[in-house]
Amino acid sequence: MKKIKAAHAFPSAYQLFPLGDAAIVVQFGDKISLEVHKKVRAFAALLDENTFEGFVELVPAFRTVTVYYNPWQVSQRGQHDPYQAVIDLLLPLLTKTHHQEEQPSRLVEIPVCYGGEFGPDLEFVATHNHLSPEMVISLHAATEYLVYMIGFAPGFPYLGGMNRLIAAPRHGTPRAAIPPGSVGIAGNQTGVYPLETPGGWQLIGRTPLPLFQPHHPSPCLLKAGDRLRFVPITQKEFLQRKEQVHESVD
Repeated sequence: MKKIKAAHAFPSAYQLFPLGDAAIVVQFGDKISLEVHKKVRAFAALLDENTFEGFVELVPAFRTVTVYYNPWQVSQRGQHDPYQAVIDLLLPLLTKTHHQEEQPSRLVEIPVCYGGEFGPDLEFVATHNHLSPEMVISLHAATEYLVYMIGFAPGFPYLGGMNRLIAAPRHGTPRAAIPPGSVGIAGNQTGVYPLETPGGWQLIGRTPLPLFQPHHPSPCLLKAGDRLRFVPITQKEFLQRKEQVHESVD
């Protein structure tokens, strides 16, 4: 696969390479880290403010930002090679990214009712780690997580920062349907299912908050760069908040 070298000022800072004939992947590192995440966010924010004719969308991930474009529209700039034309547009932005200030982040609190019917795998996670269910809840809720990216399903957050003391393997056979709002653990990661989908994560609780509302002006509750905390609530509080959500939607 052809790769384009980065600017000579900091040649190891990023790599660019094609994804099909209508997208370019900008890679900022070879591992998941906070430093790489900051570069991804800075470039995504800069590109979002400086789009170009033919730009379609950008998709930030753990280590990359994928830039989708319309080859025909880009070629109207007078260059026969739309891929190279987009490269020429991105390089100046990448140079500026190196000097961008850190993007501000917001803290989002997610109420969770742990265990019982909402967290059928809490006992397994506790037993697997030689802990009590109460200790699993305490460790899970004590961490401030970072939303590295949104993916898998609309609004699904990939979080960094989970305590390894509560890590647990996926189910050998995934469930056919996971209820929306389910909070799960898979390996060293935790996340929240925004929609009813199949899934193999160990379910330890559920939130009454909708993470994805397709008809809302901002459909996804969370976005890359957010900080997140889980707040334990009772089943009664869960039902009350669930009712409040329904009333606000109606």
